[in-house]
Parts: sequence; C-alpha cells; structure tokens
Amino acid sequence: MTTSGTQPYHHGDLPSALLRAAVELLEENGAAELSLRAVARRAGVSTAAPYRHFADRDALLSAVAAVGYQDLANRLIAACQSPTTPEDLAAIAVAYVRFALDRPGLFRVMFAEPCDPTSPERVAATEAIHGYVKAVVRQAFPGSDPDSMSNAVWALVHGLAFLHLDGKLDGTSAETVADTVRAAVFAVLTVRQAPRSILT
Repeated sequence: MTTSGTQPYHHGDLPSALLRAAVELLEENGAAELSLRAVARRAGVSTAAPYRHFADRDALLSAVAAVGYQDLANRLIAACQSPTTPEDLAAIAVAYVRFALDRPGLFRVMFAEPCDPTSPERVAATEAIHGYVKAVVRQAFPGSDPDSMSNAVWALVHGLAFLHLDGKLDGTSAETVADTVRAAVFAVLTVRQAPRSILT
C-alpha cells in the first residue's frame, strides 16, 4: 500500500526509490514532515526497510542533499559552462537563485538542515560545487584570490537566494527575480572595478 505519488516499490534500486520518495515529500511538505517512516510509506515499503540503507534521518537528509547538489551543479553548468564575462556570471547567479525558488524544500535541506558530514556522496557533491565556483572565479576574476573571491561570490548569490525564498525580495515573476539578481551582480562588479580612491 502507498500514498499518492511514488508507486509501490517491488524490485530494483531501493535507495533510489527512497530518495525519490523523500524529495517528493520535501517538495510537498518541507523538511519538518520528513522522516524515515514517512519515506517508507511513500515508497510503499515496510517502515524497517529504509534503515537498511540510512542509519537515521540525518543520513537520509545527507543523501537527499547530495542529489540536490548534483541537480544544482547541472543547472549552473547549463546556464554557462565556461563563464568569461560579467553577463555569464550573472546568468549563473540567476540559475542558482532560480533553483532555490523552483525547489525550495530541497534547497533548504541542502543548506539549512543538519546533514552527516561523513557521507561520501554529500562530501563529493559539495566539493564539486566548490570546485565549480572556484573555476568560475578564476575565469571571471583573473588575478584574484580564488578562495576568498569564491566565498564572496557564493555569499552574494546564496544571500540573494534566501532573501527571495523568505519573501524579502520581490519574487512575483521570473523576470523580476532575474533582473534583481543581475543588478546585484553587476553592482558588485562595478564596485570591485572602481578606482581605490573612490572606495577610501
């Protein structure tokens, strides 16, 4: 027996079926309602079945977060694989914020829920994102400290994502969101390129 959504699990890859069920529940109800028992019900398996693959809720959240990081990476690469201009950087920023708004439950699990730091899938996924951001910085900001600049760029875009998610910035349309994000990116680039005398 199962609820609406995921079909009952009969054979094949049980961990993937459980992850799909978990993501569905996140997108419907948020992380507060996510539990191994609820995921088992959604996947149509016994309540004991998830424990063969996930030690506890945090382990499940780590696996879900890894899925989210991979989806996010795919979105960013699709937006611009080899950024070289401010417009390219702005397109990546828009894709990041758009991902947060399209998949808010998943995004919050990735960044606002406790996860198992020893999860190899989660560690690999986060390292891939870090590597991508550093690669963007090296191309868009040649000569800068890649670690410091990647932190600054990520902080800017991540902050914009949560400000939109929390309703602090106008998210009434995709165009409005994109315009706000692009304007913020270009504003920071303008300040960075300004003569030092203006900034002191």
